[in-house]
Amino acid sequence: MNLRRITTILTVLLALAPISFGLNFLFNPLGAASGFGIDPWPTGNAGGYYLVKAGRDLFLGLNLLVLLALGQRRATGIAMALVTIVPVFDMVAVLTHGGSVATALGIHGLTAVIVAAVAVLLLRERPLVQVNGAELPKSEARIN
Repeated sequence: MNLRRITTILTVLLALAPISFGLNFLFNPLGAASGFGIDPWPTGNAGGYYLVKAGRDLFLGLNLLVLLALGQRRATGIAMALVTIVPVFDMVAVLTHGGSVATALGIHGLTAVIVAAVAVLLLRERPLVQVNGAELPKSEARIN
């Protein structure tokens, strides 16, 4: 399996993850909140936070999938690099609001590192060109 295919699989998985989190916050807000790392969670009108969290996560994942589906791998890499800030802010929120360091670093910090690594892989890819029916990196293609 080549690096491009591995990067594609990782990108799809990293896009589906926030979509699943968003759907969980949308349909099971209290259950989803328990795994985030901050306790207690908002109640009453402040519970509107769950909808905000759901919308944010759905938006992030869907944007990455759309860019990837359109073949915009460089744009996907740039978006992925920007998305890295979301788990960083989640980590800071957990650390500054009474959550455990293990949850902050183990869930949110590790997620930020993985997202950043996949972004770097996407940004390092070279465009492919068609040569005699085969797709080759532009640097390897010899057009006669």
